[in-house]
Amino acid sequence: MLSDVTTPQDLDDRFRETLAALPAAQQRRDPADPVTDDAPLTGAQVLDLFDAQVTSRQLDLAGRWLRSFGEGFYTIGSAGHEGNAAVAAALRPTDPALLHYRSGAFYCQRAAQAAAEATPADQAQPAADTQPPAGTQPPAGTQPATGTPPGTGTQPVLDPQRAVDPGPAAEPKAADQSEPSEPSGTEPPTGGFAAYADAARDVLRGMVASSQEPIAGGRHKVFGRADLAIVPTTSTIASHLPRAVGMGLAVERLRRLDSAGRRTGAGVRVGSGAGAAHAPWPPDAIVVCSFGDASVNHASATAAFNTAGWYDHGKLRIPVLFVCEDNGLGISVRSPEGWVEATLRAKPGIRYFSADGADPVQTYAVAAEAAAWVRRTRRPAVLHLRTVRLMGHAGADAESAYRSPAELAEDLDRDPVAATARLLVDAGVATGEELLARYDETGWQVRRLAEEVLGEPKLASAADVVSTLAPRRPMRVARAVADAAARASGPGAGARAEAFGGKPPELSGPMTLAQSINAALADGMLDHPQMAIFGEDVAAKGGVYGVTKGLRDRFGAARVFDTLLDETSVLGLGLGAGLAGMLPVPEIQYLAYLHNAEDQLRGEAATMRFFSQGAFRNPMVVRVAGLAYQEGFGGHFHNDNSVAVLRDVPGLVVAVPARPDDAAPMLRTCLASAAVDGSVCVFLEPIALYHTRDLYADGDGEWLAGYPEPGAWVAGHVPIGRARVYRVGSADDLTIITFGNGVRMSLRAAAVLAEEGVGTRVVDLRWLAPLPVADIIRESSATGRVLVVDETRRSGGVGEGVIAALVDAGYVGAARRVAAVDSFVPLGPAARHVLVSAEAITDGARTLLAR
Repeated sequence: MLSDVTTPQDLDDRFRETLAALPAAQQRRDPADPVTDDAPLTGAQVLDLFDAQVTSRQLDLAGRWLRSFGEGFYTIGSAGHEGNAAVAAALRPTDPALLHYRSGAFYCQRAAQAAAEATPADQAQPAADTQPPAGTQPPAGTQPATGTPPGTGTQPVLDPQRAVDPGPAAEPKAADQSEPSEPSGTEPPTGGFAAYADAARDVLRGMVASSQEPIAGGRHKVFGRADLAIVPTTSTIASHLPRAVGMGLAVERLRRLDSAGRRTGAGVRVGSGAGAAHAPWPPDAIVVCSFGDASVNHASATAAFNTAGWYDHGKLRIPVLFVCEDNGLGISVRSPEGWVEATLRAKPGIRYFSADGADPVQTYAVAAEAAAWVRRTRRPAVLHLRTVRLMGHAGADAESAYRSPAELAEDLDRDPVAATARLLVDAGVATGEELLARYDETGWQVRRLAEEVLGEPKLASAADVVSTLAPRRPMRVARAVADAAARASGPGAGARAEAFGGKPPELSGPMTLAQSINAALADGMLDHPQMAIFGEDVAAKGGVYGVTKGLRDRFGAARVFDTLLDETSVLGLGLGAGLAGMLPVPEIQYLAYLHNAEDQLRGEAATMRFFSQGAFRNPMVVRVAGLAYQEGFGGHFHNDNSVAVLRDVPGLVVAVPARPDDAAPMLRTCLASAAVDGSVCVFLEPIALYHTRDLYADGDGEWLAGYPEPGAWVAGHVPIGRARVYRVGSADDLTIITFGNGVRMSLRAAAVLAEEGVGTRVVDLRWLAPLPVADIIRESSATGRVLVVDETRRSGGVGEGVIAALVDAGYVGAARRVAAVDSFVPLGPAARHVLVSAEAITDGARTLLAR
């Protein structure tokens, strides 16, 4: 009996009582026949769903058991949501899926599907009482799923999977990972747990934070595996939905490339330059993402629905199936009766489907209909799946504090695993006793696996934890830049000359910062055919400041396009496109607007490699116009000097070019790093320097610079985390460390100081994350006097990081900061009272020198 090894016992006891009370059918039904006369599933397929559901249920019980003696660290389970196994069965195992934390049965079913399709028919040896898993071609004569829209023909909903690129290989099994053995003194298994053993082991390893867990490696309990096309997400509030929309957009774009004949092998070849890759999913794949009913109200979900509908209204297809698993609760807060349905039905451009998660046949039929509709039309839909929540939100959740006994009893009556068992018994496919034997066998096997994984190692050091966060391979990045230069001056020279209208940028004379970025973006588009530039106003207008001017005309609206006004959606499109094999370069119009969408960078972009050990990545270069000092156009929304939220994100690269001759090589480095290492880079462009031409006096043109020809790209390569040093005079008396607008002001201040006989080193950090610590220490130690000029705020500003780096290195010289006041930037001349000025820098230097 499992009642003494699994908790809570009441759910286990209730399930046993239910099965024991089921009367046997008068006549047995052949499992190869439909489970009911008009059902789209055979009895064997429903048995497979039952096994997936039971495996998920036993995993939930095991999680509570492990937690009871301090060996389990995650107890949010899927009990009550096991109807999502039928959703998995209605999809193809190559449809990419982003799953929320109650998707255990979906995960188990997907694993069994993938294993079955990976085994050639002539090698498969199914047990006598089993059939191919639900999700493969149904027996001859089976009707398509009910509700299939008119005009779809007689093609069965469950098509056999086409041959596709399998993607990254699954983790090899360790020597101790043998298949479950038979318990001593028992009969051989009557169920099909072997098909779910690997999935169960995956989940258990996540619960105990085993370093051998195949996707996150003990960093978190997630549902994800590259070979199952399941993208890991830890989201509880639908922050993965904008990414799903971006994936749908990218899948459809790559499908169109495929249909145009640009196909190599089993996947779509994307690009020929650095980072060229195969699309990981077949051309007719659809994206599925699941979330809870409370998440419907979250801004991220609203953004995703709105973006999908917005594009659909404009006839741009996005094949995404949203799955809302509605148990009526967000921890203890109830969703108002009818609210979820009303809000989902009201989403423009998104077709609504609904099913009862306690009815496996209906759930499968509706899910199959919804998936077929999305696959055929390439348009978004939502499946509203009504579920219940059993055993509370998590192990520490005392439901009795906010739910009545009657309400809890009602949910128990709608237990989806019991409902599937009832269907099988009523149909004569199995008896209650036989299903209980399957349940017990699965429970025993899950318990055995749980005891096995308890002994597996945990992450043993900080180095182990961060090893997958954001790997850097600077030599490969440098090589990618060199290869790009060779292509631009060699086989790609003709196309480059044509793209620039016969006059390449190196022949155009000195450029501003904006012009240099524009030219570098064009060169990037030429070298990375998978690259796309998008954001509000970037296409037709060419950007608010003209930085992307002319790029749409050169490269077409498919690669340079305008988006709706929503930063969460802009970044979500980039996240999904990068995951699909593209090289997205989204633009956030102003730094202040980025704060609306910070979690897309922190919680989604930066965590992808961390939670997948590099199996998935979302390369991206986010261009952001920001910082202060705009003349005649002020206010805090257009002059935001706060970057603390960016520097706080682990693994994020933050670049701030100050000069035209730095902007192009730094952008090339970011693009190469994204393509080679899957880096997420923020390219922060100082607005006030976009069109600046002069440094010391009007007309001197000293802030302009020529654009390097491809032959000079290697010599001018700027690695991530390397500063630039300007020497004024002897450069022996003072070191000024700064970035962005501070570089120009500091050089002006250094010129004044030089007239007073002071020699200055002006260090342009260029990279705010990671900071160029070695350069900071070297240049500071050379003079023993450091003035940190920080145009961000005194509290939480970049200067704090620079000073901390000096202290950590044992710097013993003098140091002082000049920073902006802890204030938002006001409108007009008032801004001068809170921002750093060249005069303040000069005064700060004199004070430091006087010590």
